[in-house]
Amino acid sequence: MDNRYFFAELKRRNVYKVGIAYIVAGWALSQGIAQVLPVFDIPNWVIRLMVLLIIIGLPIALVLAWTFELTPDGIKRTETADAMPGTARQKKHTWIYIVVIGAAVSIGLFFLGRYSAATRTVEDGRPPASAGSLPQKSIAVLPFDNLSRDPDNAYFAEGVQDEILTRLAKVADLKVISRTSTQHFKSAPENLPEIAKRLGVMHILEGSVQKASDQVRVNVQLINALTDAHLWADTYDRKLTDIFAVETEIAKAIADTLQAKLTGSEQHVIAARPTESTEAHQLYLKGRYFWNKRTGNDLKKSIDYFQQAIAADPNYALAYAGVADAYVWLPGYTAGTPRDCYPKAKAAARKALELDDTLAEACTSLALAIWLYDFDTSQAIREFQRAIELNPNYAIAHQQYGNNTLSALGRFDDAIGEGKRAIELDPLSLVINTDLGSDYYYARRHDEAIAQLRKTLEMDPGFYIAHLVLGQVLDVKGARDAAIEECQKARALNDDPSVLGVLGRTYGLSGNKMEAEKILDQLKELSKQRYVSAYSFALVYLGLGDKEEALRWLEQSYQDRAGSDIGYIRVDPLLDPLRGDPRFEALAEKIVPAREFKSQAASK
Repeated sequence: MDNRYFFAELKRRNVYKVGIAYIVAGWALSQGIAQVLPVFDIPNWVIRLMVLLIIIGLPIALVLAWTFELTPDGIKRTETADAMPGTARQKKHTWIYIVVIGAAVSIGLFFLGRYSAATRTVEDGRPPASAGSLPQKSIAVLPFDNLSRDPDNAYFAEGVQDEILTRLAKVADLKVISRTSTQHFKSAPENLPEIAKRLGVMHILEGSVQKASDQVRVNVQLINALTDAHLWADTYDRKLTDIFAVETEIAKAIADTLQAKLTGSEQHVIAARPTESTEAHQLYLKGRYFWNKRTGNDLKKSIDYFQQAIAADPNYALAYAGVADAYVWLPGYTAGTPRDCYPKAKAAARKALELDDTLAEACTSLALAIWLYDFDTSQAIREFQRAIELNPNYAIAHQQYGNNTLSALGRFDDAIGEGKRAIELDPLSLVINTDLGSDYYYARRHDEAIAQLRKTLEMDPGFYIAHLVLGQVLDVKGARDAAIEECQKARALNDDPSVLGVLGRTYGLSGNKMEAEKILDQLKELSKQRYVSAYSFALVYLGLGDKEEALRWLEQSYQDRAGSDIGYIRVDPLLDPLRGDPRFEALAEKIVPAREFKSQAASK
């Protein structure tokens, strides 16, 4: 058959028109299905099947259009219809009617879906706009129930939850809430819509773990938190050696259900099997269990377990990353000196990345150690940015990049932006919320800092660090009585010596030199028993008006490589009385060169 004749025949038989009409009507129907069926808790696989059937129907419709014709006398074979009078008029307009009817059906279904959703919202007592304000591809993994007879297996259930979360977090197309926020809830809460609103997610994953000897059972279910629709659920009965495969299958199933796009590298990372040693993995999970408690003693316990995991498998990259994570935080909890801890953190992080260069946690700890110990801003920034590239959902990377390096360099808008992004990913983290208050404080946006810190204390009035930072902000605003009150609250909640340094400075500047000198004596006694930062001594001497002694202690802080204190030398409001002093400016130049500070600030 001649090609021109064939295409002319397609046109004559209205195959083109039927094809266009089918596509328009099929698309309209698909849109209507997508709007209405989720409201009635129809599973996603049913919706996908219906859309697939609509697509498959297109070639069938084209074949029927070639073979048959719709006439005023009914459906006739094309050869018969051609011989009938008046057929042309019918053929001319039928496809237009189909398009119009399809569009009308689509519009009707659209408004029906919206009306049904609104009605359901009112009946359930949920705000109508809540669904629209939450990202569709967002999820929180709630704590998994430990169904094992042995309560000591709680670390294992927590570890399975954490590793599923970690795999999901590496998918850039998903918003995944950090464990710090999800641990505030039980595994199967009744108020899912409220939890979803607080966490800023559309979906919740609930689960349980039962471990007995070398057997593991994992139950999971994915729920649309706003409609309470169960989107997917499964049970996995496997050997302990297959736990990584289970976690990978769960992560992939969730990503598929939420229609998240996975790059090739993301698929590879999700499917990674970090160790072949069951013993090493168990030890690593115990290490993370204690690391998550975030106290000085628990961090030391975590290091012990991580090192045991390394002994069981010397190529276990995650265990080295755990060692780095623990050592980099120890000085902040006055449980180790910067000169001892930061080099160990760097070495462990580099070893982890040598074994697996996709670990955002190792990049973050390396960035922190490089900045806090070496004061190498350019290298620290590269490592932070690499961490965020590897895991866009890693809240700690955003938090520390903003609160440490960017704030110290005077890039306040960027720092605050990173702090806000960290809160989106970990909205209930007290540390992250406090650090955003610190970002405002360093930017001299004191009212915003106070508002953020009070918001944090509403979440937990017993969080001493928020009281301490609030005391600092009130101090530089001149509200010294209120500042002393906040520092005293912090001191009553925790024996951190850094609280005494701020309190001593405030007492001295308020005119109460006697209390300041008492605190100085306390710090001297404490330093014989534990690590006390030189920066804390410098603050008290500033309160006493002894700038020479304050400068001597700040220089000692630099020699100690205590970057978490002295690293903020260019932006720390508590050090303002020393600005302009040649000795102070020379010290600041060693830590953040003025040229670099100015250029970084100018790049905001």
